[in-house]
Amino acid sequence: MLVDCVVEDAGFAATVFAGARFERCRLVRCRFSHADLREATFDDCQFADPKSRQGAVFAFGPLAGARFRRCDLTLARFEGADLYDLGMDGCNLTGAVFARSSFARAFGRKVERVSAEFTDCNLELADLAGARLPGCRLARSRLREADLSGADLEGADLSGADLFGAILDGARLAGADLRGGEVSGLDLRRLASHEGLRIAADQQFRLLDAMGVDVRTD
Repeated sequence: MLVDCVVEDAGFAATVFAGARFERCRLVRCRFSHADLREATFDDCQFADPKSRQGAVFAFGPLAGARFRRCDLTLARFEGADLYDLGMDGCNLTGAVFARSSFARAFGRKVERVSAEFTDCNLELADLAGARLPGCRLARSRLREADLSGADLEGADLSGADLFGAILDGARLAGADLRGGEVSGLDLRRLASHEGLRIAADQQFRLLDAMGVDVRTD
């Protein structure tokens, strides 16, 4: 367990942190390439450097079951990482990139499960293009101007999420729960699927307006 530690510009290539616990640590501009972070927990940790505009790099390593709570992961790069059962709660992920990372795991030859949770997170401007997150929880997260093009969010919990300005071209939202969320500008015609999409009654006017329908309440 590491508490109140300060590490800057370090490379942890192939380092084993499985099950480790970090509290109130500053891990600024660090690189975790191929590092084993399975089931590691990070509470109130700072990874971002606002001066240099650089974030941490988590590349090609296993982070299955890892938990991040109230961490600043601005501009973090999760590239080619195993993110199955990743948990993020109250984290700042502004501009984070999840290129070629997977939230899925195969159980046998025919069974695949997808698991991840981003609750109360700031994912503004994040790159989640093509991410497969069906059935996952992104409740109350801020996804303004995030790139979700081609993402699979079928059955996802997006209740209370802010999708204003998000890029959703070709995204799959069938069965997703958007109740209580900000959906202004969401054009259903640009989605790959939206059957069974759940919204609240007061949201229907914003969706219709985004499709060019002149909505009048009188």
